[in-house]
Amino acid sequence: MTTTELARRPVEAYGLPLERSSRGQDASGSPVGNVPVSEVVEPQSGPRKRLLAAVDTAWPATLLVAAIVLAWELYARYSGIKATTLPAPSRVVEQIVVNRQALVDNALPTIGATLSGFALSVTAAFLSSVLVDFVRPLRRALFPVFIISQTLPLVAIAPLVVLWFGFGLLPKILLVALVTFFPMMVALVQGYDSTEKDMEWLLRSMGASRAQVFLKARLPSAIPFFFTGLRISITYAVVGAIFAEYAGAAKGLGIYMLAAKNNFRPDLVLAAVFCSALLTLVLFGCTVVIQRLATPWEQARKGDGK
Repeated sequence: MTTTELARRPVEAYGLPLERSSRGQDASGSPVGNVPVSEVVEPQSGPRKRLLAAVDTAWPATLLVAAIVLAWELYARYSGIKATTLPAPSRVVEQIVVNRQALVDNALPTIGATLSGFALSVTAAFLSSVLVDFVRPLRRALFPVFIISQTLPLVAIAPLVVLWFGFGLLPKILLVALVTFFPMMVALVQGYDSTEKDMEWLLRSMGASRAQVFLKARLPSAIPFFFTGLRISITYAVVGAIFAEYAGAAKGLGIYMLAAKNNFRPDLVLAAVFCSALLTLVLFGCTVVIQRLATPWEQARKGDGK
């Protein structure tokens, strides 16, 4: 056998391992052994990968909700139960369509109270967290008060707040702020405490002041924690506004539910409940979008699978 023929023999013929790269090719760039080029999988593009991940996350919940609604529809139609006791989902949807203008008119004041109260809550939570972070003795003094505020039953507090501040927008704003304040404040404080000590020592060794350490290290560390608290709090916000409207209001989803209940119209009650749930989901989705825009480094880290 000539030298040329030896050179042309496959490397595997000599029992030697073939160096493989991560893309199904050998060191020379040729396709490896039995792996066709068509089977080399290219990484999926970013948007498509996110879409597939979203579908994979959403389908179990969607399937469960569909099964519950189907079971509810069948039971309401064929069990003989009265529509004034348990209306079918189709009946609820019908009432949403028929009374859509009334639902929109009552949803707008609820949205206004929710957003106003939540804005006040975010501001108060941030300022309180900064205060207790800079003045540590205040943390021991204020935290018990904050915890006690969360043990107060909203159904008992709402009428008192309306009695003290009237039937306008203010009591609704205060009640929404009361029920949404604590999760965000606790999340921020926990985020400050999660700052890497080495980073703080490095900044101090470079002559950074306490405020500079807070802005450069402690506050960025708290941002992911803050958005966790934000997502928790936003689910309470609409409920807080509706409770305030139950206690006294001219318009709103809460007063709409109360009037429908007093008129023995559970279909209208459930229509308003559906609107409040939809509003909560929309606000929750907005917080997720805001988090992605405000923390691009977190999204990049998750995308890299680190």
